[in-house]
Amino acid sequence: MPEFRKQPETGHGIVPFAPQWPVLKQRARIIELLTMTPSRIIAFVFSGLFVLALSVNAWAATAVPAGNRNAIQPEIPRDAVVRTQQTNDTFEGKFQKVLRLFENDRKLISKIQKTAKRYDIDPVHIIGAIVGEHTYNVDAVDQLQAYYVKALAYAETRIRFEHNGESVSKFVRRPEFAACDGLRDSYTLWTCREDVYNAVFRGKSHPDQSFGKTFFQPLFAGQTFGLGQLNPLTALMMSDMAKKQGRQRKLDVRKPSVIYQTIMDPDKSLHYMAAVLRTAIDDYQSIAGFDISNNPGITATLYNLGGTKARATALAQENQKRSASGESLKLPEENYYGWLVNDRINTLRGLLN
Repeated sequence: MPEFRKQPETGHGIVPFAPQWPVLKQRARIIELLTMTPSRIIAFVFSGLFVLALSVNAWAATAVPAGNRNAIQPEIPRDAVVRTQQTNDTFEGKFQKVLRLFENDRKLISKIQKTAKRYDIDPVHIIGAIVGEHTYNVDAVDQLQAYYVKALAYAETRIRFEHNGESVSKFVRRPEFAACDGLRDSYTLWTCREDVYNAVFRGKSHPDQSFGKTFFQPLFAGQTFGLGQLNPLTALMMSDMAKKQGRQRKLDVRKPSVIYQTIMDPDKSLHYMAAVLRTAIDDYQSIAGFDISNNPGITATLYNLGGTKARATALAQENQKRSASGESLKLPEENYYGWLVNDRINTLRGLLN
């Protein structure tokens, strides 16, 4: 097996592209919608043009080929290196440890396969996300049972989502969030609220850190939890899809202990992991015009980084400029985390047999 290496990116990921002006105009309209200020969004919705704008994104998506765009592994963040050194372990050792978790628990593999089917994704996407998280961010537990025990403990813990005594429920009722009030889908609603926090409050009246870290991690700031290393804000975003596709109970921000218990319970958290991956695939197809469903390294990268809607929008904007100047189309690229998934894809697929 190749060693884990800290190397710079090589700049691959560009393919020839012939500009298609009708398609570019459609993409430009979608990008305009996605980058509007809250006040313009409200005006746009009430203008009656909202549905029309959403109907123009039906261009044929460009399939992202399997495998890595980078010939060598992109640089691994120093924090991940330090954490692993502090435990006297190696990335290879942690990778092998999470493989043993799968190999020793065929029921987990079966649950992954059944969950993936509900969300219409290849189960290797879920396996890749778990492998990446437990190789670079945390150590895999030896037995899945440990996660169930922790889930029960969180169910009995009194937790509050707040900052300086103000609950997040009260915080998002401030007038600055008015543009989000009419949104019903949990992903759109909480993404809107996160965007408003970043634009209006972050680094000003509130800490210069993420919305999730400020309000949603009262126990261990900066940490994620469970088999899929999810954070509570991500779980809230995925709540509606998990309810619709996985028949999970809708999460309520006013019940933090239930949210923590959900993301610590492997049976439940698999649904939220699948929803994150399904959302990444959908965002890149509808916004950036790329089909990433056959590249687990890309979906793993997005699982690791988050913010798929913003990333897809940024890529679409870049490719719009490239096309206008006759340049080639840039494909989505894997980071160090996704690179590992693609590099070991045969091993990971072997777990499903």
